[in-house]
Amino acid sequence: MSVGVIEPVTDDRPRQAKPSTAKSWLKAIELTSRIEADPNRLFADIIEDHAARQPDRPSLLSETECFSYAELVQRINRYARWASSAGIKSGDTVCLFMPGRPDYVAAWLGITKVGGVVALINTKLVGPSLSHCINVAGADHVILASDLADVFETAVPYLSRVPKIWTLGGNAELDGQATALDEILDRTDGSPLKAGERGAVTINDRALLIYTSGTTGLPKAASISHRRILNWGGWFAGLTGATSEDRLYDCLPLFHSIGGIVAPCSMLGVGASVVLPDKFSVSHFWRDIARWNCTLFQYIGELCRYLLKAPRSEFENEHRLRLVCGNGLRGDIWEAFQSRFAIPRILEFYAATEGNFSLYNVEGKPGAIGRIPPLLAHRFPAAIVRVDPELGIPVRNADGLCIACARGEIGEAVGRIGTADEGGGRFEGYTDVAQTEKKILRDVFATGDAWFRTGDLMRLDEQGYFHFVDRIGDTFRWKGENVATSEVNEAVANCPGVTEATTYGVEIPAADGRAGMAAIVIDNNFDIGEFAACLARRLPAYACPVMIRICASLDATETFKQKKHELVRDGFDPHHVTDPLFFREPKSGEYRPVDARAYARIVDGSIRL
Repeated sequence: MSVGVIEPVTDDRPRQAKPSTAKSWLKAIELTSRIEADPNRLFADIIEDHAARQPDRPSLLSETECFSYAELVQRINRYARWASSAGIKSGDTVCLFMPGRPDYVAAWLGITKVGGVVALINTKLVGPSLSHCINVAGADHVILASDLADVFETAVPYLSRVPKIWTLGGNAELDGQATALDEILDRTDGSPLKAGERGAVTINDRALLIYTSGTTGLPKAASISHRRILNWGGWFAGLTGATSEDRLYDCLPLFHSIGGIVAPCSMLGVGASVVLPDKFSVSHFWRDIARWNCTLFQYIGELCRYLLKAPRSEFENEHRLRLVCGNGLRGDIWEAFQSRFAIPRILEFYAATEGNFSLYNVEGKPGAIGRIPPLLAHRFPAAIVRVDPELGIPVRNADGLCIACARGEIGEAVGRIGTADEGGGRFEGYTDVAQTEKKILRDVFATGDAWFRTGDLMRLDEQGYFHFVDRIGDTFRWKGENVATSEVNEAVANCPGVTEATTYGVEIPAADGRAGMAAIVIDNNFDIGEFAACLARRLPAYACPVMIRICASLDATETFKQKKHELVRDGFDPHHVTDPLFFREPKSGEYRPVDARAYARIVDGSIRL
């Protein structure tokens, strides 16, 4: 392991030409078709093969530590042998509660190599929410970074049982209940594991627990098998055209599926390199891309919007990027983002941690989240079914079956559950059986069939591309019209002076449905009059937010998914909300302050919105 030594690669290779879409799909199919041939071959074995061919090539890089492929394999094997010596048996769970760095990836690869299950814990959680994640994992052990010991202690009173604690990075004061892991790993053998040390771990076994974001409640722990890890790595390696010469910048959290599995595994699977900064930083982003000589980066959520709103950087066009890959790049900023930062190619995709199908926009069509090409339609069937906008449940016909949406019609995306040979995708569920069942939709197009519910509203265009509309439950009905918060939020976020925005529906007494409300963060360029005029130019009157709340900041997950439930609960009552509040006067379209008097008149219906 090389610590604190950073030597960016000097490479004057020309950027790769844009590959054909057919070639990208065929490469992904080739890489993933090998998985079933050897059920005992795990992702750690692929890395070991690359280490044998290119031991000195960088694998994982950061400001604090850098692993060559040989060093990564040794570290993986040390974690594997430690797990066995600690009595961690096949299926036993270890919670990983440490900052994102190369050793994080080595830890879960090593523990899962010998049958352990690793729960990837969000390092921003505290108290009851942190204990909830540990409890639902049924954890026997926790690997704890010493600098997070104080945070961990806030969860201890709420734990159903206290697991064995192992600390990394120095001594931690935990009432003498923790064991230092650093010294144990340092003296553990890092040579290749013998057959007898491996156990009978196969691709069918659970490897990880990855938690949903918890945007509207406590997170659920999704089960991730070794097969799923191999599939994610293979699909993205093929579709990005990754080679061992690539270097990917991954500033996303390692405890989530995209930043922690998809991004690193797509590169490590082909012998390439991954740069792992401490966190996403707008001000350092382009400097880091140039300094580390990256050829790709992984984005998610609003990251691209943050970069586009930022002041120009001297490094933003001084890069060797050939492609960026991610999900959540909305159509309203796609072309501006690609043009300003000279991005040769964008690979937008749609996937969910627990989902059983994915969509890939290999062609780079702005605003689309992807499609399923004809050659794969029989293996991964997906559909959009009509839903009741008020109840959020699928509409059934006289035979009790679901109704497929027409092209352009908005409905819920679903994926058939099964194996690829059967014409479906696997759904591995959660640790909670009841939560697993809630995601399964039965008797969809035939009696007895089962489909995975994404909870996402989409529409299919005439060319067969899927377009994301909103989450079920976020769309609301106002003035007799169904309003998608995502589309309203695009308009709000693009108004002058708005730096961040989130949109949701709130109930108003004496009015039917829910009214649109936007919480925004502003800068010195914001003017409420121009804001109203901007929205009037972009949205029909019924879709313009009825209420505005100006906040100092907005709470979001580490993947930039905004947390709305507290905002919805607060509503627009000035007796409880200290932030400035405004309501939209329906005749003029102007926004007026919501003071105690105005609030009372809105509630009793004197002001009709």
